[in-house]
This record gives sequence, structure tokens and C-alpha cells, in this order.
Amino acid sequence: MTGQPKPNAIYALRSALITGASSGIGAAFAEALAAAGCRLVLTARRIDRLRALAQRLGERYGTECLCIEADLAEEGALDTIELRLRAQSIDIDILINNAGYGIPGQFHKHAWTAHAEFLQVLLIRPTELVHRFLPGMQQRGWGRIVNVASLAGLIPGSNGNTLYAASKAYLIKFSQSLALENRRNGIFAQALCPGFTESEFHDVSGARHLMQRLPKFMFQSAEAVVAEGLISLERGQVVHVSGRINRLLAWVAKHAPERLALYLIERRSKDFRVLD
Repeated sequence: MTGQPKPNAIYALRSALITGASSGIGAAFAEALAAAGCRLVLTARRIDRLRALAQRLGERYGTECLCIEADLAEEGALDTIELRLRAQSIDIDILINNAGYGIPGQFHKHAWTAHAEFLQVLLIRPTELVHRFLPGMQQRGWGRIVNVASLAGLIPGSNGNTLYAASKAYLIKFSQSLALENRRNGIFAQALCPGFTESEFHDVSGARHLMQRLPKFMFQSAEAVVAEGLISLERGQVVHVSGRINRLLAWVAKHAPERLALYLIERRSKDFRVLD
């Protein structure tokens, strides 16, 4: 597969849990880790998509896959995942917190229940998954944690998708602290920050019509994002922005005066965010 990292011997026979694995970056992580010899635990709401992915990875790589249907917005979702893992005697060595989505439009135009579910999926569940599996990684002296954040977490918040950038900024800071606390235990933590990615994300957020207007050089494939992420993870890079254009945008946002950066985002939000 184009852009896929070469199988890494240190991943062989490790067990990886990937949330939101049914498509996009999650499915690309599953492919790359399967090629590296990992055993996979795949979770998402769409069990049919998970089973199809598991079958393909099994046929191609001989990968052991456990598929768990789970909606992370629901209470008890993580208990269900953990019970299935215990039943199969699976210890998680690699955690990929990838599940996520965006709520289009402005904050006040949505019911609080929609925002509360979003915060569960984007903030609470990733944090809780780390809390559940980190002690085992510490005891075994090895672990990898990837929180899929976004370039949005490194630039000013946009008009529309109000909570998205804020949630990704949290994942970035969370990952930095995890990395500092756990590197001596053989555990690497990373916030992976892609920009625009070729995936179903924009269909779910209702922004596909806006994405089609943007130049193609602004987009990366999910496979390219994952390839960069895994390579930089093993190099110990705690925050990785994938793609040269995205790294340039992150640099500009960091060094530009805040008022100018906010002004530019305000002017351009309509080009990539649904405002209604």
C-alpha cells in the first residue's frame, strides 16, 4: 500500500486497540499494524464494516482480529470492551484513540445533548481508555499510545465546529504530559495531528461540498498520515503534524500575532466549516 511503513519487528505479536477503526485513519492504522504483525482489537459502531476489514486483513496478513461493536457516547461502552478483552485474555500494548467526528454549525444551534455526546467521544473516552490500559503497559515496561488529534488543535478555533479544535488541543496537551510521565517506563505517547484527510469525516460533518472546492494538494491520504505517525512515534516525537503544507500552516499559526491569526481564520472559516 502506498505510503505504508515497512513492518516493524517491535510491533510483532503486540496487541493493538483501535477505536473508530471502520474507515479512514482508523482503518489505515489497522492495515499498517496488521502488516507489522500486530494482533488487532477493532471497535466502532458499524460492526459490518469492522468484520469486512478484519476478514480482509486476516486473508492478507494472517492477522488475528477481535471486532467489538461499541458506541463510545454510551455509558458502559468501555466496560463492554474491557470484558471482551478479559474473556480473550488480551493485554493492550498499543492504544490508538482515533474515534471522532465534528458537529457542523455554531455552538448555540445544537442541543446540549449533542455537545455532551461529542465530549464523551472526543475527550472522556480517550482519556478513560488510557487510564484503563496504561497500568498494564507500565507493568510490562512497553507501550504505545496515539491520540489522533488535528492541525485544528494547533491553530485558532474556527467559526463553526465549535468544540472540535478545543477537543483536539486537549488531546495534544494530554499526550505531552503522558509522554513526559511515561517515557522512562518504555511507553511512547503521541498526538498525531493531520490536516485535511481523504476520508468519510467530511461526509459525516456535512462539509463534503466545501472540501471539493479546496485544492487537492491540501489533502493527504489516511495511509500517508498513518505512515508518518508510526515513523515519528518510534522516533519519540510527541506531537507530529503530518504533511508539509500542514506543518507550514502550524508554523505560521504559532508565529503570527494572535489577532492576525484569528482574523485569518475568521475570514476563511466559511471555506472549510459549515456555519448554519
